[in-house]
Amino acid sequence: MSNCAAPRLAKVAEADFPTQFGRFRIYGFEGGAGDHAEEAIALAMGSLPDGPPPLVRIHSQCLTGDVFHSLRCDCRAQLEIALKSIAREGRGLLIYERQEGRGIGLLNKLRAYELQDQGADTVEANERLGFEPDLRSYELPAAVLGYFGLRSVRLLSNNPEKVAAVENAGIEVAERVPCLAAVLDTSEAYLRTKKEKMGHLLDEL
Repeated sequence: MSNCAAPRLAKVAEADFPTQFGRFRIYGFEGGAGDHAEEAIALAMGSLPDGPPPLVRIHSQCLTGDVFHSLRCDCRAQLEIALKSIAREGRGLLIYERQEGRGIGLLNKLRAYELQDQGADTVEANERLGFEPDLRSYELPAAVLGYFGLRSVRLLSNNPEKVAAVENAGIEVAERVPCLAAVLDTSEAYLRTKKEKMGHLLDEL
């Protein structure tokens, strides 16, 4: 997690976005510049700055889970929990950040899968590839929250680092809302590593 100032943010597109979960407004953002440029998508529902703190989910891209329905992780399940929860309340924001594989990229993530098949856990696999366990930063999502005028949120997350990152950006986390997926045989070891080595709040394990 980085404590750097929020990057320069530019909205590049905005459109209506009907989904199976409800009707959202979709936004495309760019932050930073040059080699440090980042992209993020936001799905917004309802009037965000008005009323009590809205539900917010900061979701890191997971092609294998979000698109291919992988059962090695809980990413797609968390994405759906967030979209359903926001739609149920009729108000909220999902920020989709392009940080595949905790920031190591898609192909390195597949290399990490290979090491996991040989017995490494997710943290050990990243370290054997020469990476830290988690390379993600959350400056861009914090800037997106600022774009929507949010000073206080209810954050859908099990990750204390996301809570700290939002608060370090000057935005109050009025409530951390658990985002707990069902524990499967195929994901139990992954979730246990999240809890025991990365401090995620997963009481069901």
